Amino acid sequence: MRAIFESLFDVCYLIFVITIGILMIRKAKGNKEYTLFGAMAVVLGAGDSFHLVPRVLALCTTGMESYTAALGFGKLVTSITMTLFYVMLYYVWRIHTHTKARQGLTWAVWILAVVRIGLCLFPQNDWFSAVEPLSWGIYRNIPFAILGIVMIVLFYKSDGKNPESSFHWLWLAIVLSFGFYIPVVLLAQKIPAVGLLMIPKTCAYVWIVWMGWRALNRWLKHQV
Repeated sequence: MRAIFESLFDVCYLIFVITIGILMIRKAKGNKEYTLFGAMAVVLGAGDSFHLVPRVLALCTTGMESYTAALGFGKLVTSITMTLFYVMLYYVWRIHTHTKARQGLTWAVWILAVVRIGLCLFPQNDWFSAVEPLSWGIYRNIPFAILGIVMIVLFYKSDGKNPESSFHWLWLAIVLSFGFYIPVVLLAQKIPAVGLLMIPKTCAYVWIVWMGWRALNRWLKHQV
């Protein structure tokens, strides 16, 4: 039953975020903010598919052991695309808030992203092993968590105090995504059931994409 539920959830998630992303790009009419948000959703779904598609196949066939290499490669790709997701979200924030001259902040975002991706590429991560080293799971997620904190602060300051904004709760969605993700990184190897927190973590990203979709449609109504 768990395999069926998880497989359906993963498939619906991928279809949803990629479809919404493509629709946003097509409906944005050249608006940079929503075109970028749509591209961000496509990157999110496309990247996650490298991990979730093998996972669905494993759940529905011969089990995780038969797909160790594919799952490991998928985790690597997802780690990189998730980093790009937050870099793109930073630029969404810049366009959304009409922010231009913040070179220090921009450099910080890019440095964190490059360090994160660089750490993901180290062979010590042992991506293709059934049991990855916990220490490297922590190392590569430190700059990622800092990048997440930066996004939380930026969106809270710009939209968190404005209930009329479509991005009013975006900061909270990021908080929840990391709140569900960090225990998985730290505890999932010892307590496999903790891995189920990836489901609400994924829901937090669906919420982010949905906020972008609602914001686009609100903008389109004002264009009529």
